[in-house]
Amino acid sequence: MSDFRVSHRYAKSLLETALDKKNLENVSSDILYLVKILNQNWRLQLMLENPVIRPEKKLSILKEVFQKNISKDSVKFLEFIVSKRRESLLLSISNRFLELHDQHQGIAEVVVTAASEFTEEQKKVLKEKLENILSKKVRLSFNIKQDLVGGFIAKAGDTLYDASIRHQLEVLRKQFLSGEVSFN
Repeated sequence: MSDFRVSHRYAKSLLETALDKKNLENVSSDILYLVKILNQNWRLQLMLENPVIRPEKKLSILKEVFQKNISKDSVKFLEFIVSKRRESLLLSISNRFLELHDQHQGIAEVVVTAASEFTEEQKKVLKEKLENILSKKVRLSFNIKQDLVGGFIAKAGDTLYDASIRHQLEVLRKQFLSGEVSFN
């Protein structure tokens, strides 16, 4: 079975369990914390992926790192993952859980790449427009890319909204070449 399918199965199980126990927000904040720590500490991730280290040792390290900062349900989930020998997929499972959580909550993650920093008012207007287009709550994250002449590119899942000057100029060039634009 592919890693994605395995990760999806475990993440879906965690989501359903959290919904049944009515502690979805606690579990999701625990998983956000877990992802943050795993992304910041590549040695911890390498330890989880190392087949030579015994699962009991991995579990004791995970408990040492996380037990004081996450709920008992989340610790039980870590124990379950290690007992099934899926600890190497912990980051993948956690990321997939966060995606499923966002889908369940009707939240779309949108990455905006712009030539310059947006003002708070511009962020607010963009967020409102994207929420209307997507019919979901929107969580924006911004990247600055100096080689964009102006405008922005917003990516929501597989959908790309290109409002960059470069794109607008390319559309205009194609219209000129096809004869769709006249100067009358």
